[in-house]
Amino acid sequence: MTETSYGTGRRKTATARVFLREGTGEMTVNGVGMDDYFGSEVLKMIVRQPLQVVEKEGELDMRATVCGGGSSGQAGAIRHGLSRALVEFEPTFRESLKTAGFMTRDPRRKERKKYGQKGARARFQFSKR
Repeated sequence: MTETSYGTGRRKTATARVFLREGTGEMTVNGVGMDDYFGSEVLKMIVRQPLQVVEKEGELDMRATVCGGGSSGQAGAIRHGLSRALVEFEPTFRESLKTAGFMTRDPRRKERKKYGQKGARARFQFSKR
């Protein structure tokens, strides 16, 4: 029985629960293969970045459940959760992942719409006459 490591990742409104275990490098997101779940190569690259930093690509199986947000936010959330799971798996990975910036939760959110305006910052069109 192999030990499973867990990490929670968040970005914008997306939340990911990531489970890691030793294996063949299989990556599934919401029960679907990662290549099928994310259409864009950029998003797949974002998810794989923590494994490339610690040079464990193809050695660990990842299973993630993600909800909320869009595809970009979900990929970022999985990357954050994967980084946390890797640190739980092997605490010596923390320094290299922190240097790469994967341990920090991205706090940016959508700014709320203000009253008397068209959007968060956009005003209604001004008409002189």
